[in-house]
Amino acid sequence: MPIVRQFGTWAKIVFAAVVLVIVLSPTNIALADTKTAGVVSQPQQNWAEVKTILDRRCVVCHSCYDAPCQLKLTSPQGLLRGASKEAVYHTERLKDAQPTRLGIDAQTVPEWVRLGFFPILHTEEQSKEDSTLLEKYLNLGLEYPLSANNPVPDELGLAIDRPLVCPTSSEFGDFRNSHPLAGMPYAAAPLSENDFHVLTNWVRRGAPISSSLAEMPAEIQSQIDAWEAFLNGSDLRNRLMSRYLYEHLFLARLHFDNDDSRRFFKLVRSITPPGKAIDVVATRRPFDNPGIEQVHYRLQVIDESIVHKEHLVYTLGPDRMSRFKELFLDTDWNLFELPPYGTAEGGNPFSTFSAIPARSRYQFLLDDALFFVRSFIRGPVCHGETAVDVIEDRFWVSFLDPDADLSVTDPDFLENGAQYLELPVSDMNDGALGDLQAFSHKNQVRYIEYRDSQYRNSSIFTTGFDYSSIWDGDGANPDARITVFRHFDNASAMTGYHGAVPETAWIIDFPIFERIYYDLVAGYDVFGRVEHQLSTRLYMDELRMESEDLFLSFMPEDVRQEMHNGWYKGTLAELHTYWHRRHVDNDFPSGIEFTTPNPKKEFLVELLRNGKGLWPVSDAINRCSPGDCLQHLQDPIDQTVRGLANQRGPWVQYLPDLSILIVETEDGSSRIFSLAHDKAHTNVAFLFDEEARREPQSDVLTVIPGLFASYPNFFFNVRQEKLGDFIKETKAVQSQDEWMELVAEYGVRRTSPDFWESSDFLNTYFLDQSPIEAGILDLNRYTDPKKEDDPT
Repeated sequence: MPIVRQFGTWAKIVFAAVVLVIVLSPTNIALADTKTAGVVSQPQQNWAEVKTILDRRCVVCHSCYDAPCQLKLTSPQGLLRGASKEAVYHTERLKDAQPTRLGIDAQTVPEWVRLGFFPILHTEEQSKEDSTLLEKYLNLGLEYPLSANNPVPDELGLAIDRPLVCPTSSEFGDFRNSHPLAGMPYAAAPLSENDFHVLTNWVRRGAPISSSLAEMPAEIQSQIDAWEAFLNGSDLRNRLMSRYLYEHLFLARLHFDNDDSRRFFKLVRSITPPGKAIDVVATRRPFDNPGIEQVHYRLQVIDESIVHKEHLVYTLGPDRMSRFKELFLDTDWNLFELPPYGTAEGGNPFSTFSAIPARSRYQFLLDDALFFVRSFIRGPVCHGETAVDVIEDRFWVSFLDPDADLSVTDPDFLENGAQYLELPVSDMNDGALGDLQAFSHKNQVRYIEYRDSQYRNSSIFTTGFDYSSIWDGDGANPDARITVFRHFDNASAMTGYHGAVPETAWIIDFPIFERIYYDLVAGYDVFGRVEHQLSTRLYMDELRMESEDLFLSFMPEDVRQEMHNGWYKGTLAELHTYWHRRHVDNDFPSGIEFTTPNPKKEFLVELLRNGKGLWPVSDAINRCSPGDCLQHLQDPIDQTVRGLANQRGPWVQYLPDLSILIVETEDGSSRIFSLAHDKAHTNVAFLFDEEARREPQSDVLTVIPGLFASYPNFFFNVRQEKLGDFIKETKAVQSQDEWMELVAEYGVRRTSPDFWESSDFLNTYFLDQSPIEAGILDLNRYTDPKKEDDPT
């Protein structure tokens, strides 16, 4: 969802004024206090059963920063913290909000109460005979269940930016009278009788909670000790390396080779050294001053349910440690003084870490390129809007080879150019809207001019970039080719090139890669004010264009302008390009001799052919000639589903952004397909009025076997013998009435008796498909088709 769609009228006026000005401008939570919440923190026989129900019925909506009322139910700490009336995602605030990160910003129940949270379980002051807030919500859902297989009533909003009412237990009576249908599970099929009784009986017994953590195996503890020793070396170079690693891995779910597939750790800064209980240093950003002379980097085990939308897996093991030594410690560089901390320094990682060779830093990012691209999506912008309305619905990403990147090969490039690479966070001040120049692109314009001059004075200006200028994964790393999907207000990324040849493609070099990371991840403050959120989005706009421009430099000179014009259609888009001082460089030569009339397709397909078998050249379902596809698709289900892929028609616009197709096979098993709706736009250059820039006649579906995205919008359940009919009837949809008929026959509504069964099946399937990478799917964006919601 575009960021401005969440704003009220006042905020839209402010945003419009800001944009006009720009245009005219040159866990270690202390469970010792659980007694305060009336909860006994002792192992109980049925806690595992309770946790399973919470995961399957509650965590699917109550997780991450976008949990309604900040009620995050992924861990015992979240249950004890309770709920809040303050929303994390509040795009109208003029001042930074107090962070409320679970396990970081408060450690005990009384501390959370002081930050405005209120309990959902029993407290000491509450009579055991009184119902808890959790019980009241569950009872309300039982008393007023929604009508099965019917649309959710209009009074129950489903938009993620809907106004929330977050009553305390004492306020619930009035809430119940005014919102009788708002019981839990919210706007969905009711709990089963068994699930209801398990939860309510658990609450009445005092809601006993126990940690789900198993005893740490000796071999894993040995690896933890080895890594903490490695990361806390006293040598200055070692300390700077560890700071660099922390700033890039602070969101990672660290997983040891050959460990339990569901045990993960996170890298934290602690006041205490290895061997002592972890005491996390709480700062807004990972590069903020910790306030102590020396921090200690520690590995903290994660005690919470794994939710896919924030699950960023990064593996550790002996090979990884050897690689870090090779990149950062075995290379020739010196350090005589550690760089300072702070927002200004954190806003420019190129100066902060200038002592570390650029090749080492870039190769570190490339080694796990998919992890870092996913961090742009699953990181602090968990809600999605800040970043994703600046990208196309599907595009392909590749990376400039380190040997072709002047920022890597020429030491003077970053030394002289770092001054132009400041990120927006370095310019924030304490004003209500801050310095409007913080939104400007002055540094970016200067950097582009500087970059152009450096490349024009280099040997590459004589020959131009060719295929060898694109990183090939060193013949072994599949992360060298990535597909990014946008699903309206969230996104996904996959290894390889999926779907038809897209409208746009990116090539990312080291300065682009590092700046996207610090703009969207390390430097993004989810509790920040409107200025910060806007500047983050606008700067990402710059980085998208820079990536597109680098791609164009590989194209024949005579097609670049026409290709660019196709990406930025319309008068406003032309003004946007003019204001950003973007011009298609037709002087920089291409080093490729193209042989077909479609150089974009030729170039991108050749990148796959040069991949030494790392990626398939064709996508048998979405991108190949009919004869070739049939050779590769032996399964009749795949052949049939291909009928939906990469085809235009009025029917496409009725499909949600991401649908999951469950095909029940004749042998009693199931096949799963993700149907990604690729929405076409005249351009993605603006914050406002996306619908006016839509080109629905050019929409297509990309069909991906299995699950890959975090937020399904709708489920279809089809028997194999009916699959052909489903494909035919889907492509025959011409109106909202016909769409509703399709939904009635094959769809799984939120109120369907099969809704939870389908959700459970998919989460189990996902875990079987990807035991380490899988996580609970989020249902906050699950749609509810209605007759009046005609997309035309």
